[in-house]
Amino acid sequence: MRRQLLESPGPIAGWPLRCAEIDDLEPAPGEIAIDVAACGVCRTDLQIVEGDLVAHALPVVPGHQVVGRVLRVGAGVSDWAVGERIGVAWLAGACGSCEYCRSGRENLCADAVFAGWDQDGGYAEQIVVRADYGLRIPSSFSDVDAAPLLCGGIIGYRALKISGIRPGGRLGLYGFGASALLAMQVAKHWRCDVFVATRSPVEQQRAIEMGAAWTGSYHDRPPVSLDAAVTFAPVGYVVVEALKSVARGGTVAINAIHLDRIPEFGYDLLWGERQIRSVANFTLQDAREFLELAAEIPIQTVPDVYPLADANLALHRLKDGLVEGAAVLVPDK
Repeated sequence: MRRQLLESPGPIAGWPLRCAEIDDLEPAPGEIAIDVAACGVCRTDLQIVEGDLVAHALPVVPGHQVVGRVLRVGAGVSDWAVGERIGVAWLAGACGSCEYCRSGRENLCADAVFAGWDQDGGYAEQIVVRADYGLRIPSSFSDVDAAPLLCGGIIGYRALKISGIRPGGRLGLYGFGASALLAMQVAKHWRCDVFVATRSPVEQQRAIEMGAAWTGSYHDRPPVSLDAAVTFAPVGYVVVEALKSVARGGTVAINAIHLDRIPEFGYDLLWGERQIRSVANFTLQDAREFLELAAEIPIQTVPDVYPLADANLALHRLKDGLVEGAAVLVPDK
């Protein structure tokens, strides 16, 4: 079984992932071994590979947007059968007994574990995961089309929920990469007016084609005050720029696991019961709701496909802004 292994984080230009071979994986009790068909490439993967996010385990196989089929089931697994299609996302497990888990907020569990960070992820031909954290993928999506839904899609959906945006509201999206592309489709389904801020003229044009009411740069102000905003760019000043455009009582949701320093800003920007909220992972309920909604809309993904052996290249192109839509790795079997 081949996999792309990170032994020591470093600049992606140094090609830090290396191909390694090991025996086929065997699931422990309560686990499933999966034959990987596709794995999305995420900016969080890049941050782990380059060391912006401190690795929780080394060596580790990155990747947390996995679509595949059940290969083997461990003892005690009754809700999955060999051959079934299954998805694996960022949240790979939680304790199940803390106050957060008991209240359906397992995303905040102090003992939560994450695919491609705490345990081996999907840049491989096989992956082992907890059976109770596997996700059922709607049949309307192909493997490659489904993979980008499992991070940018699910967490983007949670960001919309955290922002408090309501159907018909005015929503700002700051940054327009893979996650924002999916979040915008949900917002348009909710009949929201969407205002997109991004530095890229290409992304601005794409947003207009998708039905944005307005586009501009991060420093531009939309023509109306926003009810809510979601920031996708992993830079702190964008949060302040979004806050400048949010109306009283509005929320800026930060859709980023890693963010550089938020610059100092005047209290007048926050006054009026405006809020800044982080988006921490997702819950299983979020994932199930989003995948059902994605099939209903139906959401269109834009996969940019690479062979598994080119994982370094895919991450390099992601860093350089050369990926249109979402990069997806496909094992060469």
